[in-house]
Amino acid sequence: MNSVADRDLDVDDQGLCNHCRRYDELLPIRVLTGADGEAALSGLVATMKAHGEGRDYDCVIGVSGGVDSTYVAYLTKKLGLRPLAVHLDNGWNSELAVKNIERTMERLGIDLYTEVLDWDEFRDLQLSFLKASTTDMEIPTDHAILAVLWRQAAKHKIKYIISGMNFATESTFVQSWVYGHWDWPYIKDVQRRFSGRKLKSFPHFTYPYLFYIHGLRAIRSVSVLNYMDYDKPAVMKILEEELGWQYYGGKHYESVYTRFMQGYILPQKFGVDKRYGHLSDVVRSGKMTREEALAEIAEPAYPAELFQKDYAFVLKKFGMTDAQFQALMNEPVKTYADYRNTEWVARVLRSAITFARKIGLYPR
Repeated sequence: MNSVADRDLDVDDQGLCNHCRRYDELLPIRVLTGADGEAALSGLVATMKAHGEGRDYDCVIGVSGGVDSTYVAYLTKKLGLRPLAVHLDNGWNSELAVKNIERTMERLGIDLYTEVLDWDEFRDLQLSFLKASTTDMEIPTDHAILAVLWRQAAKHKIKYIISGMNFATESTFVQSWVYGHWDWPYIKDVQRRFSGRKLKSFPHFTYPYLFYIHGLRAIRSVSVLNYMDYDKPAVMKILEEELGWQYYGGKHYESVYTRFMQGYILPQKFGVDKRYGHLSDVVRSGKMTREEALAEIAEPAYPAELFQKDYAFVLKKFGMTDAQFQALMNEPVKTYADYRNTEWVARVLRSAITFARKIGLYPR
């Protein structure tokens, strides 16, 4: 990590940056490995099965075709759970991601619910975020995924959503990169300023709905990979051999737009290369040396031939000319702070959940 990738990087007198200090503080709260992790996970699985008795499903899982969510699907079946898989189709799935999902669900015998977004409406919202000139262009998709997962859990009276998040290997949090997952007022303000079109069918949630889900319904998100020593290369080999799963080339690259955004827009316009965060996480977890990470990041993030193909595809899908897109790329850089937001509420909620995890009231 460096101060180009993260303008707010803070290094103390011991040479530790704020990301490493946060990692050291939260790792004991978020991750439990070895025999202790196995015992805790076994207890959680028993609780899920007991709550799911008499119902069609024990848990909800989100699937994208990527390695983490595919492994969660594989793992839930190995643990004897009965998951309902949920997928959000926002119009940007790569062909390979779709095939990965289809193969996985078929071979594991998992029911799949797919929420297909209204493309015209979602396209309009994505263009609003491009015009907003902030780094968090994927916030609309992330927000909608959460909304759909919680809706399906509530609909089927399921208490547990199993997440593919693994703190040990994806803990770097640069707020300016990813702010807004929970902030519906922020999303609405960006849409109001740059479009004015009402979001009638877009899946969303408010803070009162969050209280309903987490407080009244007590629906919990379980990061199942935090209860084990998660070795991603070994997992990928298992998925390839047992499910016919295929790798798609990069973190979250199962989405064409995510690949284009992370590989081109962020580095070219904002000077942000998310690989710094991703690789720093892997180094901290002990799965890679710093020298190996520096060697990897020295390589191009986006193969030239794939970039040209994606560039043409993105412009066609957005209905934009090259000149129109480059005009957006040349707009002054802004952040979420330039728009209406409720960042203080999100900060309080994150702190509350961290405290609940610390005292054992919320899963890791």
